[in-house]
Amino acid sequence: MRVVVDHVSKTYTDRGGRSVDALRDVAFTVEAEEFVALLGPSGCGKSTLLNVIAGLLAPTRGGVWFDGARADGARGANARALSAMVFQEFALFPWRTAQKNIEFGLEEAGVPAAERATRARHYIELTGLAGFETRYPHQLSGGMRQRVGIARALAVEPAVLLMDEPFSALDAQTRQLMQEELLGIWDRTRKTILYVTHNIQEAVYMADRVIVLSRRPGEVLADVPIELERPRTEQMAGEPAFVQAAERIWGLIKAQAWAAIAE
Repeated sequence: MRVVVDHVSKTYTDRGGRSVDALRDVAFTVEAEEFVALLGPSGCGKSTLLNVIAGLLAPTRGGVWFDGARADGARGANARALSAMVFQEFALFPWRTAQKNIEFGLEEAGVPAAERATRARHYIELTGLAGFETRYPHQLSGGMRQRVGIARALAVEPAVLLMDEPFSALDAQTRQLMQEELLGIWDRTRKTILYVTHNIQEAVYMADRVIVLSRRPGEVLADVPIELERPRTEQMAGEPAFVQAAERIWGLIKAQAWAAIAE
């Protein structure tokens, strides 16, 4: 599914009653089946933008369109969800098993129990959770818990998968494994993915394009294509296309950081 972020701005009112601009006139398009990373300095509004796209926040101006239609958020039990979110925190219910956590969104949508179980088992297999479906979150490693979060999002069969720094809480080795696992899932499902990260190497390694936001209020600084073949491998980190893209992105973000310090 094609996603158009149409000149989105978001303004908050702080506790003192002052207006704070989080996003300003953000506009870009994510094509169907594309993997796009969203990156920028801390506080630039990446998560705010993702929440606007997910329909969790209303934009002050502009809008978000899915295949030419504005998202309405109201979906029936048998309808395909427009989007689903994977959060930075695992956000699992501790009293529910892995399978029951995966079924949660389907329950909320009113999907019958037998169909919930069937769909959950499919995504358990897809995310490498077979044999762990009856475990509770405290019995799972961080990587396994995040697999449950990904499976839960996929189980509602969204057209677009939104991911807000999903691997930032993991150790370096587990993070690398989960990056590879996610790329494998994306290759099999061909979901449109918008992926927020602070990690430049992660963005370049995984994405087709990297959209770089400015410091607050977040504006689009650059839309950087990643000219690397798929499937991606760790060895590509030494290729000129990888290095050039990473250096370009770092240059943009570093300039924003220095500008903030100079103020």
